[in-house]
Amino acid sequence: MTDFSRKTVLITGAAQGLGRLLALQAAAKGASLVLLDINSEKLEATKKELLELSPQVLTYVCDLSQKDQIQPTAKQIQNDVGGIDILINNAGVVSGKSLLECSDEQIERSFQVNSLALFWLTRALLPEMMKKNSGHIVTVSSAAGVVAVPLLADYCASKFAAFAFDEALRLEIKKQQLNIRTTVICPYFIDTGMFKGVKTKSPILLPFLNEKKVANSIIKAIEKNKKRLILPKTVYLIWIFRLFPVGFFDWVTTWLGLDRVMETYEGKK
Repeated sequence: MTDFSRKTVLITGAAQGLGRLLALQAAAKGASLVLLDINSEKLEATKKELLELSPQVLTYVCDLSQKDQIQPTAKQIQNDVGGIDILINNAGVVSGKSLLECSDEQIERSFQVNSLALFWLTRALLPEMMKKNSGHIVTVSSAAGVVAVPLLADYCASKFAAFAFDEALRLEIKKQQLNIRTTVICPYFIDTGMFKGVKTKSPILLPFLNEKKVANSIIKAIEKNKKRLILPKTVYLIWIFRLFPVGFFDWVTTWLGLDRVMETYEGKK
């Protein structure tokens, strides 16, 4: 099992929401924390909250949409703490607009933060894990990385990429027979405020997820070295439905209300 005690854990998007909750739980288990976020004010507030729990909390303000910020930040982290034991790629952005309504900048930012940042940060930190032959890389994808819905073309495509990133990375590590673990996380909508206004048509089959429970499930999945965590488990049915003709698959997504789920989206202010 992966033990958080006396481990150094790096979490992106750690100033608020799911990232903050993951940091709190990791700290409670004795981990030293390295927190990245673009919001310096909330990042500092989270740091103060964690100092009583964790033996060490270091924060770095970094815009993950900017490659030229990620690489020097990663280098500074390695100079400050050495290697990272557990990397949790959690940060994400959403526009919530149709393909034609999204600006070029919004589409690019979705891929820069949700997809490309995974590459740049992992490439920077993986070599040290390989030297120690130890580590755990966690990729927070989404149920939107399993099935796409209208008004989320850029988000879904970037999260599909995150899912594929984890899969390819896992197989590369396995081929090299390294003792490095990977876990991909694919949750349905979480009540963090990121998808404010969204309403689910099927709360029994596809309920809005409680952020504290999701954070707890992620920590447990990491500890147990689970390769994949899908929440809720009904999302697994998507792979079965894909075996049927496209028309039937589209009917299922309509019946579940996925074609209209983003129509009431307000966004996080």
